[in-house]
Amino acid sequence: MTEALNALSERQRDLVGTWLPGAAVEADMGWGLVETAVLRVRSGGRTVVVKAGGASDVSIEREIRAHREWTGPWVRRGRAARMLHADTDAKILVTEFLPGTLVKDTPAAADPAVYEQAGALLREFHDQAAVDDPGYEARMNAKALAWLERPHRIAPETAAHLAALVRSWPAAGAVCAPSHGDWQTRNWLLDRGVLRVIDFGRTDLRPAAEDFERLAVKEFRLHPGAEEAFVSGYGADPREPGAWLRQRVRSAIGTACWAHLVGDADFEAQGHRMIADVLTEDASRV
Repeated sequence: MTEALNALSERQRDLVGTWLPGAAVEADMGWGLVETAVLRVRSGGRTVVVKAGGASDVSIEREIRAHREWTGPWVRRGRAARMLHADTDAKILVTEFLPGTLVKDTPAAADPAVYEQAGALLREFHDQAAVDDPGYEARMNAKALAWLERPHRIAPETAAHLAALVRSWPAAGAVCAPSHGDWQTRNWLLDRGVLRVIDFGRTDLRPAAEDFERLAVKEFRLHPGAEEAFVSGYGADPREPGAWLRQRVRSAIGTACWAHLVGDADFEAQGHRMIADVLTEDASRV
C-alpha cells in the first residue's frame, strides 16, 4: 500500500522520507470523510502512525498542539501515543502506534469498567488547566448561527426556531479546560484491560462538560450503567443544566450541518435526532 503515500503533498512525502526512511504503508486507517490521511506505516523495524492534512484541514494543527501541551500525563503512563515528528506548516505528524482494539462496536462498549476508566482519564486531562474565557459562548453561538446559514436539510421552520433560540441566549463566559473534543468509544483502545486514547484532531480549550456530550448522544443511551460509571470515574458531574442544554443545541446544529456537508447520511440523521431531542427538552422547560 505504499501508493497511499501519493495522497500526501510533495512536502509531506519529503518529510516522511526524511523522518521514516524506507517507509512502507501497512494500512489506511482514515474515515474517508475528510481530507486527513491516517496511515499505519512501518519504518526501521518500528510501526508508527502518520497523519497528514489537506489544504483546508484544521485538525492537524490542533493535534500537534495537543501532543505538545496536554497529552504528557497520558503518554507517561502509556495511555496515549508519543508524538515523534511534526510540522505544523506542512500539516503532518508522526506518532507511536498504540496496541489495542477499538472499543466501538465490541462487547467492551457495554462494560461499565471501561467507562469508569474513561471518566478517570478525562478528569486527569481536564485538571491540567482552567482558563477563563469571557467570550466563549458568544463565539460558539455565532458559529452555530453560521452553520444555519450554510446548506443543510433542517426544515426551514425548525432552522428559524433554532436561530431564534440561539439569539436569545446570554453571551456567557466559561471556564475552559483541555478538551479532547471527540470523547467516545471510537477513540478509545482497549489492550488487556487498559484503556488508551487516540485522535486529538478536535482537542482545544472548552468547558469540561462538552466532553460528556458525544457519549450522552449514543453510548449513555445504549448501555445501562455507562453514564453512572463514567461520572464515578470522573469524580463529579460538571454539567450545569442551562449551559449543558445550550451546548447540546449547538452540537445538534453542527452535527446535522457538517454531516450534510461531507455526505455522511447516518451522522446527519443522528444530528436531526439530536435537534428533535433538544427542542423537546427546551419546550419542557418553559
